[in-house]
Amino acid sequence: MVSILAGLVGGVIATIVMTMGMMRMGDGGPPPTAGLVAKTAGGEPAEYEMPGMLLHMLYGVGAGVVFALGVPLVGLNFDSLVVAAGLGLVYGMVLMIVGMMFWMRMVLGMEADRDTMVMFGTVHASYGIVLGAVLGSGIVA
Repeated sequence: MVSILAGLVGGVIATIVMTMGMMRMGDGGPPPTAGLVAKTAGGEPAEYEMPGMLLHMLYGVGAGVVFALGVPLVGLNFDSLVVAAGLGLVYGMVLMIVGMMFWMRMVLGMEADRDTMVMFGTVHASYGIVLGAVLGSGIVA
């Protein structure tokens, strides 16, 4: 059985990996979550880069816990590293779709170009695979 702690640790590790990918592949601008902070607090996203990164980290950690607790609830498990990484990949793609369709388009009114969509998909896939691998490895009880 995977614990909340494992979901927290997996979420932190996966979000760090994802963020490194975003920084490498992105355009150097603030993360989309900075746009959410700016929309709430007023101002421009560039003014809220660090709060946006913190919010994104909180999302990633929370999503890690949801994954750790949710997979067993639907009758699946993390007994195999390959299966866990595969489940993580699917989860990452679901998060990508929700992020693009709901947060980016509906909440922030952003239309991502092709390069942004490729980056968004790649980093969410890496998030999910790393999250699944951490949980499937059993390194955190």
